[in-house]
Amino acid sequence: MKPMLKATPSETKSQQMTDLTTREALTFDLFGTVLDLGGSLTPFIAEFIRGRNAQDRVDANAFWAELRHRQRIEQYQDSLLELGHTGYLETAQKAFVYIAKLNDLPPTSDEVDAFMQGWRHLSPFPDCLPALERMKSSYKLVALSNGNPWFLDYLVENRIKFDFDDVISVEVAGAFKPHPGVYRSAARLLDMEPGEVIMVSSNSFDVLGARTCGLRGIYVNRYNLPFEDTDARYEPDLIVRDFSEMADHLLVD
Repeated sequence: MKPMLKATPSETKSQQMTDLTTREALTFDLFGTVLDLGGSLTPFIAEFIRGRNAQDRVDANAFWAELRHRQRIEQYQDSLLELGHTGYLETAQKAFVYIAKLNDLPPTSDEVDAFMQGWRHLSPFPDCLPALERMKSSYKLVALSNGNPWFLDYLVENRIKFDFDDVISVEVAGAFKPHPGVYRSAARLLDMEPGEVIMVSSNSFDVLGARTCGLRGIYVNRYNLPFEDTDARYEPDLIVRDFSEMADHLLVD
């Protein structure tokens, strides 16, 4: 079998731009993509650790990394066990309790409540709002998030402060991303074909999930991480460092 010829980087970029600029809508992950979770929540973790006088043996940044990983496990279990969709904040709370216990710091109910209040103080990355404003006249801009519906409404109105064309919670599908029902439900609610929609996320599993359902995908690689080891058909159409770079690519003349 003859080896397949691969496009040069410049050819690939040109093909991607021609394709993506003809799409109709951008759907945005919020947690970790638009909203800076680590920067917003690590101070609350540090406060919890200081309250236990454990700062000499537990690092707040490491605790956060462990918590984020555990929360994804909680979400996958929630979807796979099919015992009923619990909700995003519920998985965040379970992950906090688990990692606190893992670090020999079993939390009190007051400490759990204090950490969960921190989720009301999430802030967007500084590159997001200017780029969203630039793109709003060219695309339908939609939030597509794992968050609880009421929580998404709160964040969009009070923390992100951007008027998305629509805000869709995974609760319409009853499962967390990257469950296929999430992306298919979003396309249906937007009255679009999957290929007309671009999923934008800093979570590689999210882009992968969207691509397997026929959506296009932009991987905002904020954390300098590799993409999933997957079939080339499901790789991102575009990889950028931030929203500013994404807008530059999409708003070509």
